[in-house]
Amino acid sequence: MHVTARSDYAIRAMLVIAAHDPASVTAEILARAQQIPPSFLRGILTDLRRANLVFAQRGNEGGFTLARRAEAIFVGDVLRAVGGGFTSVRGFSTADIVYFGEAAPLRAVWLDVEASIGAVVDTISLATLLAPQAGVSPQQQTA
Repeated sequence: MHVTARSDYAIRAMLVIAAHDPASVTAEILARAQQIPPSFLRGILTDLRRANLVFAQRGNEGGFTLARRAEAIFVGDVLRAVGGGFTSVRGFSTADIVYFGEAAPLRAVWLDVEASIGAVVDTISLATLLAPQAGVSPQQQTA
């Protein structure tokens, strides 16, 4: 899995918004707090708003707030909002790849990789990452 700058920035921005919840956070504060280029961040925030992960409010009290509780927003939700699927093959979605002959079974491998990544990122919420033991993986927290 290749984590793009866009995906990394989106998750980091969402963590800042979640940490300030229920207060709103401006794009300028997000950019400064996480050293994200402001112009790049604007596009990311638009994607997050369209995916119903954040609300945007204009005006003096404006900024961004979570559209639902941090416990109900998962890393996978954020990744899908800004990048689509988790894996791709030669720039194509793994679901759209077609192989022929001896290579035909390879598609199933890529789909399994996608499902495995989903099994991880769809279980880690923003709240989990903001918890006091966030430096520890969820598997280590239960041990």
